[in-house]
Amino acid sequence: MLSKIYEEAIVIDGLNVSNWESEAVYASLKAGGVTAINATVAVWENFTQTMDNIAGWLRRFRARSDLLQVRTADDITRAKREGKVGVFLGFQNAAPIENRLERLGLFHALGVRVIQVTYNERNLLGNGCYERHDEGLSHFGVEAIREMNRLGILIDLSHVGDRTTLDTIEVSQQPVAFTHANARAFHEHPRNKTDEALKLLAQKGGVVGANAFTLFLRRGYDSTLSDYVDAIEDLVDRLGIDHVAIGTDFAQDQPKAFFDWLFAVQGTIYLDKNPLPYPVAHPAGLETPDKFPALADELTRRGYAPADVRKILGENWLRLLRAVWR
Repeated sequence: MLSKIYEEAIVIDGLNVSNWESEAVYASLKAGGVTAINATVAVWENFTQTMDNIAGWLRRFRARSDLLQVRTADDITRAKREGKVGVFLGFQNAAPIENRLERLGLFHALGVRVIQVTYNERNLLGNGCYERHDEGLSHFGVEAIREMNRLGILIDLSHVGDRTTLDTIEVSQQPVAFTHANARAFHEHPRNKTDEALKLLAQKGGVVGANAFTLFLRRGYDSTLSDYVDAIEDLVDRLGIDHVAIGTDFAQDQPKAFFDWLFAVQGTIYLDKNPLPYPVAHPAGLETPDKFPALADELTRRGYAPADVRKILGENWLRLLRAVWR
């Protein structure tokens, strides 16, 4: 049974990279009362492959009455009102534009509303968090940031290297996001973000989606819902209640080959880098989106006021999306 707070809340997940061919994924989102998600449509894909992925989503939007394509912030409130799951399309890597800046406008026209600068490694824009060296944004990267600002695409920096992260926040004329990341001071991991980056992001109006992937939590694979809320609380303590949201990094029903591909160099060179056991599990008590209501209950149990619970669950994302998507 949903609590009154949860039932009335806008619930937005800043990152979901699940298997979109699995019917169980959609059933779980519906059962959890999730209002909207940032659905990954590109990680290592090139331009043509990404266009095929988007075509698949356009087909789903036509075929499924339980989904609503989100292009504006008002579409999110519409999804809540109509009891549908809103989906906005996002890239975890800007590589699909290749060396053609005008493709940002094409992808925006097709409904892409979030683009991460890099994914783990180097691309033409900048450097990822696992790259050997990080020299920051390239000239092409600076122009891409400016074009995303112009179009109204939210810039994501979750998997981006430290120098490139700071460069992007400084260059961007719009607030940016870490859609799925925690504080490195909370748990030491190169995928978590430095205090310098977190504070600069918040100062410029950005939002951090606390990451529920167990690799980035203190107790690793033994993590529970309570451990995830510890990460949320840590971010609230560092940045204030207005800059913290949810970014679960759910990868529901993805096969092992998917995770091997994620950790392959540029998605093509397999060097046994995948550190994850399989099956990959999220924290106990928050394994899949249908468990989302328990998150609201845990925040309430820890003394968060209803208004603050609603901010974390979705209102902070909604405010940022209204500002950036215009």
